[in-house]
Amino acid sequence: MSDAILYVSFGGPEGPADVMPFLENVTRGRGIPPERLAEVAEHYLHFGGKSPINDQNRAVIAALKDLLAAEGPGLPVYWGNRNWHPLLTDTLAQMKADGVTRAFAFVTSAFSSYSGCRQYRENLYAAKTAAGFEELELAKLRVYYNHPGFVEPMADNVRAALAELPDARLVFTAHSIPMSMADSCDYTVQLREACRLVAEACGHAEFDLVWQSRSGPPTQPWLEPDILDHLRAIAPRNAVLAPIGFVSDHMEVLYDLDTEAVDVAQELGIQIRRARTVGADPRFIAMIRELVLERQGAVPARALGVRGPNHDVCPENCCPAPVRPARPVSTVVPPSAVSSR
Repeated sequence: MSDAILYVSFGGPEGPADVMPFLENVTRGRGIPPERLAEVAEHYLHFGGKSPINDQNRAVIAALKDLLAAEGPGLPVYWGNRNWHPLLTDTLAQMKADGVTRAFAFVTSAFSSYSGCRQYRENLYAAKTAAGFEELELAKLRVYYNHPGFVEPMADNVRAALAELPDARLVFTAHSIPMSMADSCDYTVQLREACRLVAEACGHAEFDLVWQSRSGPPTQPWLEPDILDHLRAIAPRNAVLAPIGFVSDHMEVLYDLDTEAVDVAQELGIQIRRARTVGADPRFIAMIRELVLERQGAVPARALGVRGPNHDVCPENCCPAPVRPARPVSTVVPPSAVSSR
């Protein structure tokens, strides 16, 4: 058997010409108006039309390859995205040509939900079919919200931000999802546990968990409160923002927090600091390697807190797709109706 690691992510445009085709890929079948896509495109154009997620993924993959070369196992690392190049289908076609027979799939989402776990599994199996690679054995690595390799670097980053603003309220943020999705998965439970573990490591008893990057029609309930509304609610209290729902400083972090939240804070006359995400921290890189070894049966599974390691193989009914409500033609889609990365 020829094993490999498949690094799976969301994808993002590499330049201005990629922005609209990328957004069309992300929103295909959702009925998002062209004017809303053009509005979100401005988020990317504000940063030169390039999503930072790509270079951040390259940095993680390069560090992982170095670690594997130094400590083993000697597995090749491939990279495939859901929404932009390198696309999963193309990557799996290359893996087929290279003789790979089993892939340990690492997804850049630490938490369970339809969009963060099951949809990636669906994408992987659809890519297998499209690439004519049905014989590939796919082993998706478990979610890692409570793994020391995620919690410990996040805690260090939060501690550093709190040191700059010691009187601040600690506010964790994560991507909002529809209530119909949240009610049928462990997303919020896992997030609250990760927040508790990080806050406890920082010696911080109190914290808030709020949401960002909402998308979807206004008739559909999503997790609340939104980060901008929360900043208004806690003012004049200063805040440290910790984007625990993200593993790298991609567009939703740079725009929603470093741009929009900063603007609101200035309007309110409060100070905010934003903790870095884990990025290519060596402990996070070591965690990816450890998850592969764990799935191979070479090391025991590790997790912090009381919930223990998540399951390896998802049950059939795990993280079902949300029910999308019908949207009347006359419905006005709000500025939050497309999220960006």
